[in-house]
Amino acid sequence: MRSSLGAVCALAVLATALSAGCQSAPGGVDENGRPAGQRTVTVSPSPIRTSGYGAVFLGIDECSSFGRTSFTEVSCTGERAAARVVARHDGTVRDGPRCPATTDFVLHISEQRPASDEDGDGAVPRGYACMRNLQPPHPGDPGGGGGPRTIVGDCVRGLDDGQVRETACDGEGEQRPEYRVTEAVDARSRCPASTTLYVRLGGSSPVGCAGPV
Repeated sequence: MRSSLGAVCALAVLATALSAGCQSAPGGVDENGRPAGQRTVTVSPSPIRTSGYGAVFLGIDECSSFGRTSFTEVSCTGERAAARVVARHDGTVRDGPRCPATTDFVLHISEQRPASDEDGDGAVPRGYACMRNLQPPHPGDPGGGGGPRTIVGDCVRGLDDGQVRETACDGEGEQRPEYRVTEAVDARSRCPASTTLYVRLGGSSPVGCAGPV
């Protein structure tokens, strides 16, 4: 599921009209400030890696394999390649730049400072990689029901605790959609009169105008 790493606010109390309350981003955030429920696996790079995949661990345009609990950097032309890095930043998601809009998922990379630098690339700093699957499905696409950001075209539904969570617009996800983000504007006053939910998107147009599906 996708999170805008911000807050989602509606017009009235969500419990009564599913159109209000100040709600956290779809799915909320965990104790580390990461979007809850999002596939954000922490990757610990090995200090010794096969050469030829680039000087930076999971640098831009490099690829990873898929694993249940771990991801490995692999050649993009190999059979194991499953996702490509579309952006790479040091630090944490909370403090760093946002991933591109259609990112499918985020990998959090733990810091490594090997005692012996056998591959010549030095220590690997803490960071994160914004990933895009090499093949469909792409949950980061508009209406796809996933990814680290909420963007125009995405759908959400209300939760019992007053929050909202992104879900696939085609209704094939675990939960059926209730609202769709139709526009991104710089202020609530610029949303159309039919807007029943305001979604915080961030960026230069931080307000998402959403209406019933």
